[in-house]
Amino acid sequence: MTDATPLSFDLYWSFRSPYSYIAAQRFLELRQHYAFNVNVRIVRPLAVRSPEFFEERDPRWIHYVIVDVAREAERLGLPISAPSPDPIVQDIHTLKIAPEQPRIAYLNQLGVLACEDGDGLAYIAHASRRIWGGSAAGHDTPWTEDGALDDAARAAGLDPDTLNTQSDAQSDRIDSQIIENEANQDAAGHWGVPLMVFQGEPFFGQDRIDALLWRMQQRGLKAL
Repeated sequence: MTDATPLSFDLYWSFRSPYSYIAAQRFLELRQHYAFNVNVRIVRPLAVRSPEFFEERDPRWIHYVIVDVAREAERLGLPISAPSPDPIVQDIHTLKIAPEQPRIAYLNQLGVLACEDGDGLAYIAHASRRIWGGSAAGHDTPWTEDGALDDAARAAGLDPDTLNTQSDAQSDRIDSQIIENEANQDAAGHWGVPLMVFQGEPFFGQDRIDALLWRMQQRGLKAL
């Protein structure tokens, strides 16, 4: 008799979200202890999908997020620093979003292809640690430097050169896949990231990972 297929859930995830970074690290660690599969669905940051979102926020909101992210990272023992450069192009004073977004487009294309062809969770965990860990993780060079994300590709079981070449060649198809991911995210019942969807039930935020595990344990999640 063979073991039953592991439980799985969809993870809607953004390279620009520090909470997505934290969630990816937690899931990578939890996967060592529980038998589950993660279907990573890359989406564009809300700042790109809905630029007015930041412009409409109370100024206190962003300051709270900065404090909260640093606190959560410290609590979980994760390195955290402001990404250099920011994955999106945004005026830090007015919070206005630039119409052209080459850096996040590049990351999204690599991420989608890595999720299709390799271990998607490993890729986003390692790539986001390079972006959000930064100097706190011992990296003194920008994540945009040639080869900076190669270790993420290798962690996903992929050749970095092939991943880069294919992401360029398939950019239009990958962009279409991202739009499809966003439509499915909306249909699942939330717009934010990280969003986990298990058997049709949405769990929004890295602070709902324990609730997700609880629900999956009710449905037969097994420890390794």
